[in-house]
Amino acid sequence: MAVPIVCTRFSDNYDLKEELGKGAFSVVRRCVQKSTGLEFAAKIINTKKLSARDFQKLEREARICRKLQHPNIVRLHDSIQEENFHYLVFDLVTGGELFEDIVAREFYSEADASHCIQQILESVNHCHQNGVVHRDLKPENLLLASKAKGAAVKLADFGLAIEVQGEQQAWFGFAGTPGYLSPEVLKKEPYGKPVDIWACGVILYILLVGYPPFWDEDQHRLYAQIKAGAYDYPSPEWDTVTPEAKNLINQMLTVNPSKRITAADALKHPWICQRERVASVVHRQETVDCLKKFNARRKLKGAILTTMLATRNFSKCGRSIIANKKENGSQVKESTDSSTTLEDDDIKEDKKGGVDRSSTVIAKEPEGPSTPPQSPRGAPTSSGFPSSSVATAINSAPKGNPLNLGQALLQSVQGPHSKRPRLETDGLVIVSRRQEIIKMTEQLIEAINTGDFEAYTKICDPHLTAFEPEAMGNLVEGMDFHKFYFDNVLGKNCKAVNTTILNPHVHLLGEDAACIAYVRLTQYMDKHGQAHTHQSEESRVWHKRDNKWQNVHFHRSGGNGGAAFGFSSLK
Repeated sequence: MAVPIVCTRFSDNYDLKEELGKGAFSVVRRCVQKSTGLEFAAKIINTKKLSARDFQKLEREARICRKLQHPNIVRLHDSIQEENFHYLVFDLVTGGELFEDIVAREFYSEADASHCIQQILESVNHCHQNGVVHRDLKPENLLLASKAKGAAVKLADFGLAIEVQGEQQAWFGFAGTPGYLSPEVLKKEPYGKPVDIWACGVILYILLVGYPPFWDEDQHRLYAQIKAGAYDYPSPEWDTVTPEAKNLINQMLTVNPSKRITAADALKHPWICQRERVASVVHRQETVDCLKKFNARRKLKGAILTTMLATRNFSKCGRSIIANKKENGSQVKESTDSSTTLEDDDIKEDKKGGVDRSSTVIAKEPEGPSTPPQSPRGAPTSSGFPSSSVATAINSAPKGNPLNLGQALLQSVQGPHSKRPRLETDGLVIVSRRQEIIKMTEQLIEAINTGDFEAYTKICDPHLTAFEPEAMGNLVEGMDFHKFYFDNVLGKNCKAVNTTILNPHVHLLGEDAACIAYVRLTQYMDKHGQAHTHQSEESRVWHKRDNKWQNVHFHRSGGNGGAAFGFSSLK
């Protein structure tokens, strides 16, 4: 459809309908074009509240969107400036996120992943042909035109996009989403179009197995992995992926940007243009299962951040309602969840603030380690936030910049966000630390399951105190009591052990101490091949020394005599 003739009044051409979303300076409403009856999404920006810099960003994004006209890009149809308000009229995108659609499908194969990345590459190639670098390619910005089967993938949100001349390489600032950042950006070297291809490589990796290629609990180690291009194809999930798919990923995740494949050449790769012959058509159920967990983690982080930003902006004292519990007074540390975007200028406003990765932001490289909730393949753990708060915002993550126009296309309510999220709030620290305690508890139990006494001693304080059924109700101290079971029972009489932690509840006791209570369900096979199940209730006290968590005390009930560490008697 051609761009409508510009008129001076929005109401002359469009009828406004219901609200779809809301920001600090803007509201998104469905609108109907009077002359055609076609539906669009209108983002109405209150320009009275914008700074000069915000105006420049708005103009840049609108200028970029106007020149990008492609079936795989969310299109800006109209831009109308009135006194105090600016109207931006976009495609009304109703299909939701691509990654959410994939997990709802009955069938998903490598060939389907090839078709998805082809559409993404088509949009990126169009951007690059028009001198535009998106800089924020990630799942949150990959939408579907409608809910119809086979609907087109649409690239959205050009809030971080920049314009370049030809193959120009320059330092445009530290911008993008951490999990999708390229090595050259992390090294603060000149960059250009190849940064989008690197992000496509990360996305393709996730499309094939449901988890990202780069992951570490420590932010600096995560960035070191990316700089070195240190990823692999672990078994068994990658054993069923064709060599051609891996070859394309390798060419996208090439550390040297000058040797990285271009969008145009990637579209000519056999795995893309000859998918019927090359790509596997076997259903990838494990990928779908992992992708569900990956999506849940992204949504949870987005919901938490949305809720916190909303309550923060409506609070006179500028504190989140969630943060009012004030369970600790520490600064928020960065999470290594991979969906937030950062920008140099904004971080200067709050040098202490970290950046969570559940939305789009641009920021300076962080200075401290991070503590993510879980491994990329793990299921999301309890957030500690009310489910009602999560439910109100679960459909999308807020954008840091109120002018991120792509956000207008998501039909979900957004929390107000007057500036890019500065996570100097207690709420995310609470979530991160709770999840860290759960993770440490899982590691400790894994050491018990495998009979690894060395790993157990590294996690436990040497003077560990404990109440457990085997001690006949007595308090025991030190490791000798525990060592007996490691030497004589654990890891020797069991063929297979599986432990499930149910209903974990974490009490934070300041920055350096915490208590966790949970039900532990243990399944195992004894040496005779008999299956057993045992349940116990446990509580553990954790203390942080030298930046390392150690278990200093635990209490276990529900066991019988000889039921070492939660195992029933092994006959």
